[in-house]
Amino acid sequence: MVNEEPNQQEHDGSPAQEPALRADPSASAHPSVSIHPSVSIHPSVVSAHPSVSAHPSTLAQPGGLAHPSSSCPEDLSVIKVSKRRWVVVLLFSCYSMCNAFQWIQYGSINNIFMNFYGVSAFAIDWLSMCYMLTYIPLILPVAWLLEKFGLRTIALTGSALNCLGAWVKLGSLKPHLFPVTVLGQIICSVAQVFILGMPSRIASVWFGANEVSTACSIAVFGNQLGIAIGFLVPPVLVPNIEDRDKLAYHISIMFYIIAGVATLLFILVIIVFKEKPKHPPSRAQSLSYALASPDASYLSSIVRIFKNLNFVLLVITYGLNAGAFYALSTLLNRMVILHYPGEEVNAGRIGLTIVIAGMLGAVISGIWLDRSKTYKETTLVVYIMTVVGMVVYTLTLNLGYLWVVFITAGTMGFFMTGYLPLGFEFAVELTYPESEGMSSGLLNVSAQVFGIIFTISQGQIIDNYGTMPGNIFLCVFLTLGAALTAFIRADLRRQKANKETPENRLQGEEEEEEESNTSKAPTTVSEEHL
Repeated sequence: MVNEEPNQQEHDGSPAQEPALRADPSASAHPSVSIHPSVSIHPSVVSAHPSVSAHPSTLAQPGGLAHPSSSCPEDLSVIKVSKRRWVVVLLFSCYSMCNAFQWIQYGSINNIFMNFYGVSAFAIDWLSMCYMLTYIPLILPVAWLLEKFGLRTIALTGSALNCLGAWVKLGSLKPHLFPVTVLGQIICSVAQVFILGMPSRIASVWFGANEVSTACSIAVFGNQLGIAIGFLVPPVLVPNIEDRDKLAYHISIMFYIIAGVATLLFILVIIVFKEKPKHPPSRAQSLSYALASPDASYLSSIVRIFKNLNFVLLVITYGLNAGAFYALSTLLNRMVILHYPGEEVNAGRIGLTIVIAGMLGAVISGIWLDRSKTYKETTLVVYIMTVVGMVVYTLTLNLGYLWVVFITAGTMGFFMTGYLPLGFEFAVELTYPESEGMSSGLLNVSAQVFGIIFTISQGQIIDNYGTMPGNIFLCVFLTLGAALTAFIRADLRRQKANKETPENRLQGEEEEEEESNTSKAPTTVSEEHL
């Protein structure tokens, strides 16, 4: 077992580590029930009312007192974070980066792959859109697998499929083998389903209450870094040349590099990635373990989530924002080449600028949320600034100055990409204690649906009317998303669970018992004195 360190302090100021004081067997009907050390409770009172002494991580269920299953951490009464948490989130971030690179590696040099395989621009666009299309029918089964088998199984499956897809693509280095590269990309797109929904789950399972937003941002950071590298590296490794044999050689170098990296990461996941820490890292996670039931209905969980109006609004607004980002990323090469012919490398650098700025925005947003907990306000401000950035980018793309495009695209990316981890964390707050994999999965389904619609629609608009009408099309929907965000109510359920200390809960329950049993109290005291 890895060495672990106590989390210094929960966000509400109470100690992070809580050693459980066990009740005397003769004084309690449930000897396994723990009593918080800071609360002094009379033995005979405990025996009369065992629920008063229950630690918050031990909750009564319809079938009796819930005990943690064998898959849960060993002691729910101890709140402690593990040193391994940073290794886990960084490893996840790395193989997520590898998968994201494979998503955009075709779109970033769209015209070169068109010439090599002799296919249309729309066919190359589908190599990106297959990621979005595959996600939609598979997310619910994968979310169920995440609940059934846990983080490690999902991580192994995702990294294995990512590795397999990378090696399959090496069989497509001839112009007539386009179907093989499609097969490899589809395998990678299935791997993505096992990756995209995990950031918020990893953050909740491994990180303390004052770290979850930062951890989620780091996990999303890897995906965005992969997209950034996917914009930067392919134009450098694969030059725009006419000789197909030389072109195949350059493409093979790119495919071999990514296959090697994917294989190394898969091996590291096998060795390093663990299911969960020994102890829950926060009170909210401890409560989540205690509430978990193997008989819980998966369908009823989905129904409860969709009855949450605030979450439904977030699903729509997140999909509009992320879908716009997917469309821009897929079509960026085409838009830049239309206004700046021969600038494939700079088109990739503009994409890199968008994503790097967005990664910075994501990290800043995560740190800010951990400190302020202002989920609604931060999300709304970032969304409004995304609209402003998109409008400015639209108006400056055709001015003829690439340096202006770099600045405006970076500003837009800072807010547009920086919004993505905000959406994940806000969703977990609105739907707690439902599964983080479920909430983030539904957000991503919305993103994929809008991504496909926006990519196809904007692509057709660009082909028929030009880049400005296509970008205005996105501006309209982003404005709608910002307006809907204003109607989301900040019902921060996870924060309430973290702030509900054992002392507060026990004190309230004791007062209720004293009021209803005042006549019995003297007898209890006299018996104990005797």
